[in-house]
Amino acid sequence: MKPTIVTGTMCLALLTGCQVGPNYRQPKVTSSPAWASPLADGETNSPAQLAAWWKTFNDPELNSLITRAVQSNLVLRVAEAHVREARAQRSVVASELGPDVAAAGSYSRNRYSQNGFPPLPPTVPLDYNLYQAGFDAIWELDVFGGTRRAVEAADASIQAAQFGRDDVLRTLLSEVARNYVEARSYQQRLVITRENIQAQQRIVKLTTDLFQAGLTSELDVQQGEALLAATESQVPVFETGFRNSTYQLDVLLGQRSGTVLDELSKETPIPATPPRVPVGLPSDLLLRRPDIRRAERELAAATAKIGEAKADFFPKFSLTGDVGLTSVSASDWWTAGSRFWSAGPSVVWPVFESGRILANVHVQNARESAALDGYQQTVLVAFQEVDSALTAYANEQIRRQSLSQSVQADQKALDLAENLYRQGLTDFIRVLVSQRALYEAQDALVVSDQLVASDLVALYKALGGGWETVESAGSNEVSSASN
Repeated sequence: MKPTIVTGTMCLALLTGCQVGPNYRQPKVTSSPAWASPLADGETNSPAQLAAWWKTFNDPELNSLITRAVQSNLVLRVAEAHVREARAQRSVVASELGPDVAAAGSYSRNRYSQNGFPPLPPTVPLDYNLYQAGFDAIWELDVFGGTRRAVEAADASIQAAQFGRDDVLRTLLSEVARNYVEARSYQQRLVITRENIQAQQRIVKLTTDLFQAGLTSELDVQQGEALLAATESQVPVFETGFRNSTYQLDVLLGQRSGTVLDELSKETPIPATPPRVPVGLPSDLLLRRPDIRRAERELAAATAKIGEAKADFFPKFSLTGDVGLTSVSASDWWTAGSRFWSAGPSVVWPVFESGRILANVHVQNARESAALDGYQQTVLVAFQEVDSALTAYANEQIRRQSLSQSVQADQKALDLAENLYRQGLTDFIRVLVSQRALYEAQDALVVSDQLVASDLVALYKALGGGWETVESAGSNEVSSASN
C-alpha cells in the first residue's frame, strides 16, 4: 500500500470519529407514585428539605459535632483521597491521546575489531568516538476510539468516586447524630434510675422503721432491698453505654477516646423531633441518594471499558519521527552534515493473541452486567430503607404515646399503693409491683424517645440528605489538597 493511501485512510478514520463498543444509556427505573409505607404522624409528601436535616433537632451541641466531624473524619478524608486518585488516573489515561516525545544524548568510545569481516584498510583507525543527540516521537492515533473509551470510563470513575465520597458523608452525618442521641438517652436513663433509687431508698427506710416498730415483717424489708439492689445494678450499665457512645463520637471526629466525654457530661434531654417531616416523592430518591448515583456511574464506566477492550481487535496506527545529530568528532557535531531524521506512519494489527482480546471483552461484558445488577439492587435497597424508616418512625411515635400514658398511670398507682401501705390497708407487695412497673415504664419511655429520634435520623439517611450542604466545602478541600 502506498504511503499516501495509508495516510489518507488514517485521516478518514479520524474524521469519522469511530468509537467501537456500546454507547452508554442510563437504565430506566420505574418508581411508584407513592411510598409503600403509609405516611403518618407528621410525615408528608411535600418536597423534602434535607440539606441540613440535623438542624431540625434544634440542638447546638449536635450541630457542633456535625461540623467538626465533617472537618476531621478520617474515613471521609480517605474518600476524598480516592477522588484525587481518580482525577489523576484520568490524566494518565488522557495522556495517551497525545504524542510521546523523548530526548536522548550519548557519548561512547568504540573500537573496531582488527580481525573482523570485512577487514578494514590499514589507514582506518580502529578507535573512534561517537557523539549522538536527538529527539524521537511517536503518536498512536486513536482511530477506533479505544483511548477515548478509556477516558470516558475515567470520567465516569471520577464521578463515581465523588458520589462515593458523598455517600461516606451521608453515613457520617447519620452516625454522629445516632451516637449523640444514644449518649443523651443513656444520660436520661441514668437520671430516671437515680430518681427511682432515691424513691426506693425511702420505701426501704419506711419498711425498716415499721419492722423495728413491730408493724410489719422482715420480708417486706428484704423485698424492698432486693428491688433497690436490682435498680442500682443498672447504673454501671448505663454509665458504660454513655461512655461507649462518646468514644464512638471521638472516632467519628478523628480524635482519641475521651475527648468529648467532658463536653457531653452535662445532662441534656434527648433532641426533640420536629412536628412535620416532608419526605418528598419516591422519584426524587434516584437523584438524592449518592449511593444510587455512584452505582449508575460505575455502570457507565463498565460500559465504556467494553469499547476500550474491543478496540484491541483493530489495527493501531501511529506516526513516528526521529531527528538528531550524530558524529565521530565533537568538532563537527553541530554542523549540517551531522544531521539525520526520519518520519512516517506505522501500522500494528494483532494477528494471533491466543484468545486474549476476546477473553478480555468477555470480562468487561461480565463486569458491565454485574454493574447493572448492582445498580438495580442499590435502587431496590434504597426504596426499602425509606419505607422501613417511614414505618418505624410512625409506629414508634404511636408506641411512645402509649408509654407516656402508661407512665402516668403507673405513677398514680404507686402513689395510691404507698398511701394505702402507710395506712396499713394493703400489703407491701403492691408497693413493690407498682415501683417496678413505674421504673420499667419510665425507662421504656426514654428508650422510645431515643428510638423516635434515631428512626428520624435513619429516615433522613435513607432519603439521602445532608451531603449537599457540605459538598462544596469538601470539594474545595479536595482541590486544595491536589494542588
